[in-house]
Amino acid sequence: MTPPGAGYSFRMQAQAAIADGKGQFALERVEVGDPIGDEVLVEIRAAGICHTDHASLNWKRPLVMGHEGAGVVRAIGPQVRHVQPGDSVVLNWAIPCGKCFQCQRGETVLCEDSKPAYVMERSAAHAHPEGTTLNGRPVDRSFNLGTLSSLALVRAAAVTPLPNDVPFTSACIVGCGVMTGFGSVVNVAKVAAGSSVAVVGCGGVGLNVIQGARLNGAAKIIAIDLRGSGLEQSRKFGATHTLLADAGDRDFERLAADVKQLTDGRGADYAFEATAVPALAFAPLRLVRNGGMALQVSGINDPVTVPMQWFMWNKTYVTPLYGACSPTRDFPRIFQHYQRGALKLDELVTRTYPLEKLGQALADMLAGRNAKGVIVFD
Repeated sequence: MTPPGAGYSFRMQAQAAIADGKGQFALERVEVGDPIGDEVLVEIRAAGICHTDHASLNWKRPLVMGHEGAGVVRAIGPQVRHVQPGDSVVLNWAIPCGKCFQCQRGETVLCEDSKPAYVMERSAAHAHPEGTTLNGRPVDRSFNLGTLSSLALVRAAAVTPLPNDVPFTSACIVGCGVMTGFGSVVNVAKVAAGSSVAVVGCGGVGLNVIQGARLNGAAKIIAIDLRGSGLEQSRKFGATHTLLADAGDRDFERLAADVKQLTDGRGADYAFEATAVPALAFAPLRLVRNGGMALQVSGINDPVTVPMQWFMWNKTYVTPLYGACSPTRDFPRIFQHYQRGALKLDELVTRTYPLEKLGQALADMLAGRNAKGVIVFD
């Protein structure tokens, strides 16, 4: 039997947030190995917080939390060519193998071999859990990253060079929240110029749906939220109209009527759900016209039901994964939009926290107090 950590030299320790799989987390010291093969050791400088991080507390086993991160390369394995120690980088969690059926057809986000930790499976080809140990035993890293740690040992395919003028606090959120919203508009829906778009939820993902729709030239962008503060913020990111939702409108009849009133009586061309609230998973179907596209982008996994007539007529319902992310294509263009002032990243970060305040960061996220909260490492 191969002993834990075989093939690794452990010279470094890192402070990390460890989920216990039973709803709690603790700050622990983990041992991180020198990179081997195609691995990269990244000193994390900033890590974004999202609802999936809270969900990871219950993933039935200990793991290093976090899946949005940016930092500086400290060391590389012998097979790594595209980055060097000292480079600034941003991480992505859809780590393709490059060889499976989906990768060969260009759908790398659907890689059949790369299995993020949330699916309760370990992919030997990608996880390399032996490179990170807790009390001498290998520990998984959430989404094969584990960015809520001062050091992260990741595969080279998870690493994209970061322009020097992009702050780590702004860059880290591109790794999931920004990419999910932006990519769902640009890569999946392919929102057409001059079209109408409705967005349910004005948190971190929803604001980036709004930004993507604006960048694609949508003529009418209708932001929908239960919070007036969220609607006010949505206008700063490109919403042309806002609707205050009513929690008692359970079948979205009044909301659908309001959207139709703004869209010549038909409904929106595209509607996006970005709340992570199971009861809202099918809300976009009520808001789109016949032949329109409804997208549920927040990754809801809970059982929900829907009246089949909501699909009528010729409506398309899609649940995009990670905005169909291709990091080598998408991350550079997101940063180019940012550099020319066309896409807001700094403004998405409502508050930063030290790792010791992770509990507060999660509480603020769940309470809707932040567009994005970010953990910063000294």
